Amino acid sequence: MTPRLTASFWVHAYLTRLRLAEIPAFVVKKGDETAGAVLVKQSPLDRTATLHQRQFDLMADTRRWTQIASGPEPEIDALIARERARDPDLWVIEVEDRAGRTLLEEPGFDA
Repeated sequence: MTPRLTASFWVHAYLTRLRLAEIPAFVVKKGDETAGAVLVKQSPLDRTATLHQRQFDLMADTRRWTQIASGPEPEIDALIARERARDPDLWVIEVEDRAGRTLLEEPGFDA
């Protein structure tokens, strides 16, 4: 069994990787330091957004990032608010990049 990174460690590593790629990002809501789940909101700064969540793929026995919603930014924000009401340990990261980059497809972000 592969050891899991704490949520806080993963978030800080992700923000560093984005910063090195010159992609603006920030923590909108801080979750549980150890085991909080993470949502990544990507905003191309055109009043739309996509929302990504790490999900477990039972068939492949791996974790992967999946886009779970897209649409007008206020609708995505409302979805995030509902998720936070259900799970106060949830982290929310916002990535602002006109090209729509999140880097979530790169190696190392599935841990």
